[in-house]
Amino acid sequence: MAITMEAIKKLRAMTGAGLADVKKALTEAEGDMDKAKDILRQKGQAIAAKRADRETANGCVLAKVGDGFAAIIALKCETDFVANNADYIKLTQEILDAAVAAKAADLDAVKALTLSNGLSVEASVTERSGVTGEKMELDGYLTITGENIEAYNHMGRNGLCTLVQTNKPAAEQAHVICMQVAAMKPVALDENSVDPKIVEEEYNVAVEKSKQEQVQKAVEAALKKAGINPAHVDSEDHMESNMAKGWITAEDVAKAKDIIATVSAEKAASLNMNMIENIAKGRVNKFYKESCLLNQEFIQDSKMSVKQYLQAADKDLTVVNFKRFTLVAD
Repeated sequence: MAITMEAIKKLRAMTGAGLADVKKALTEAEGDMDKAKDILRQKGQAIAAKRADRETANGCVLAKVGDGFAAIIALKCETDFVANNADYIKLTQEILDAAVAAKAADLDAVKALTLSNGLSVEASVTERSGVTGEKMELDGYLTITGENIEAYNHMGRNGLCTLVQTNKPAAEQAHVICMQVAAMKPVALDENSVDPKIVEEEYNVAVEKSKQEQVQKAVEAALKKAGINPAHVDSEDHMESNMAKGWITAEDVAKAKDIIATVSAEKAASLNMNMIENIAKGRVNKFYKESCLLNQEFIQDSKMSVKQYLQAADKDLTVVNFKRFTLVAD
């Protein structure tokens, strides 16, 4: 049977599929609109299965604040060409709107929501995969519940979004802190919010690093005293290449190896652990300053912390929660 242009337009509006795909589906379905939609959906499922192992490094990240609820969601795909498509962004926005309206608790709840096309979110994403020919997946669903929440889409590029919640109305300050979160990548609100396991790991790493530095200083001092440039013997490869260049002799290398082994063992056995622990604590404090939002240097004025910036506006103002999601590993 002949497929009318009216039927093609109607199915395109319903599915967002390309002209050729719509015409082919309608022809195969002999003009049956529901059957044609199923054909397009099955195409999406086939593409999703075929490309299941593909990496989805691009996509669209959006954030929204609703009635006492805010969320960030990412719909990921394979290429930026698809990610920047208006229909793709529209689908991401519709999914986010539905999630915020329903105050969906997690990604599984989001996938089960029904969109305006009558399909679930999960089925809609699969269908869109059939349109674009790329693997797609929902990811990065983050939420905050309560009042005084500000959302931020970094530079409007749909690649990095943040949410910030304050303890009282402060839209201007919250917006600025959203930008702080985007730029400075905090891992916790303050030192009390950091997972104790992370603190322990940071401390242990700092102790080992401090020990290695003290040993290395002693070794370098001993090498210099023996007339050997530490940079010429800091690895086996350097020793070999520097001998080939004539910068050091085989005797220098043998002497350096003996010094390195002897001084390293002696220094490691006589380290001042009180000093090491104090250095490690200082490094953990530096971690707090760099990684905890309220402790961070304020991006608009490095002379004050984020906490001080907030208190300058209102002595009781503070941030109580924040979220951040980006498509780019950082």
